[in-house]
Amino acid sequence: MNTEQSTCALPSPSPPWDQLNWTQHERQVSRLQARIVKATREGRWGKVKALQRLLTHSFSGKALAVKRVTENKGKRTPGVDGAIWHTPGAKYEAIGSLRRCGYQPQPLRRVLIPKSNGKMRPLGIPTMRDRAMQALHLLALEPVAETCADPDSYGFRPARSTADAIAQSFIVLSNHAGPRWVLEGDIQGCFDHISHEWMLENIPTDTEVLRRWLGAGYVENRVLYPTTEGTPQGGIISPTLANVTLDGLQRLLEERFPPQRDPVQKKLLSQKVHLIRYADDFIITGGSRELLEVEVRPLVERFLHERGLRLSPEKTRIVHLTEGFDFLGQHLRQFGGKLMVVPSKKNTKAFLDKIRALVRSSRSDSQEALIWKLNPVIRGWANYHRYIMACRSFQKVDSEIWRILWRWARRRHPTKSRTWIAARYWRSTQRRRWMFAADTGERTEAGKPVWAFLALASDVRIQRHRKIQKQANPFDPHWRGYFEERALLKRYGPELLERFGFLFRKSAPQSVVKTGPASAGP
Repeated sequence: MNTEQSTCALPSPSPPWDQLNWTQHERQVSRLQARIVKATREGRWGKVKALQRLLTHSFSGKALAVKRVTENKGKRTPGVDGAIWHTPGAKYEAIGSLRRCGYQPQPLRRVLIPKSNGKMRPLGIPTMRDRAMQALHLLALEPVAETCADPDSYGFRPARSTADAIAQSFIVLSNHAGPRWVLEGDIQGCFDHISHEWMLENIPTDTEVLRRWLGAGYVENRVLYPTTEGTPQGGIISPTLANVTLDGLQRLLEERFPPQRDPVQKKLLSQKVHLIRYADDFIITGGSRELLEVEVRPLVERFLHERGLRLSPEKTRIVHLTEGFDFLGQHLRQFGGKLMVVPSKKNTKAFLDKIRALVRSSRSDSQEALIWKLNPVIRGWANYHRYIMACRSFQKVDSEIWRILWRWARRRHPTKSRTWIAARYWRSTQRRRWMFAADTGERTEAGKPVWAFLALASDVRIQRHRKIQKQANPFDPHWRGYFEERALLKRYGPELLERFGFLFRKSAPQSVVKTGPASAGP
């Protein structure tokens, strides 16, 4: 046998990237993050800094950082250098390039994206290496940020969502003895105007690396501009930096407006001041308009001024609960003593405008292609609102989508009758008479055609959202059973969890599975 031929027949060894044991690396990083949480709670900031340095210099942390930036949605979007890590060899070499010594971030590539009000929002795109460095240092910063975060802050935090913020708003405002006035707050250009000096003095991360990120500048139309304030939108670590900057407002309000005891009736009197925040959008409740306007708003403005921020005058207002207000795409209003939460008119209009734009751009597409375009948009909008009183809104949206599609079909066949168009594009099923459906060309084993049906918002089941406990920390091992149960609840639903939950509870501590640590809030 020819030795040369046998050597050539051997398969080439797989790249080192494909041989990495990700479970082991995730376990090592989680162990370090748990130690950071413990040191943060004990106030041992020297220990926190040492553990953060250990994590950011570890091979496991660097490997997970590269894995994140090469598998997320922006993995094919380059920075100013045009580089993309798309091969296993490039990804493995990138792990060794994540070094603090001699690191100098490159300027951001700035692009402008439209906002809902017609204005443009600047978006900074770092290079792949800078994204990986941010992801690496985020692994060390997030455990500290989660441990010190405001309990009722829900934006850009792991295991939290807008549904949790709306659920907390409902808990606070639905109480018959609760607050009736609301301060709608919005921070003007939050990401663009945060003070660099404040962040460098107060954010518990590698200060030198943070300083280099903040002063890297950006490139727009081939011109380099310096950055003297703000943290760029588009950076992986930017949302956490903004959250850490805004944390502390809830504690400040609680210290300034604590419950007071009535000396006559011996009861606790509350001024009903509560904060619910999602990123830079927040609401503050109060017992009266004067309280919010004279005491609360100036306190918030001073808090923001220290951080280089200010409230948006056009989006900040004080309203009564009977007047209603929009928060995170949903409208909260009191009718006859009952709090109602429905999809906001602005959010519904934006959704229908998107549907119209998709249909308008699909004039030459087949019916099946149009259905595959519309289905994820419809399901995404309906799933976002499935935790509130949205049944009537879902029905109205389905009716309007039917009208949009009817006009689309009539435009394609101006000479055909309505009966012909209805038979061509709609079908009757056991559940509904008018179902926008297309024959995919495939056949079942029985020879029947396989149809592609348009999704209906009203088919999405309304269900109650189980709000996350305020003190739950995904980086704390004591909360592991709690988050595992929430993952099972999200995957299988409450019915199956009630029937087979005992199998899970046998494998986890009962105190952890049910309520988490004893110190957890409601």
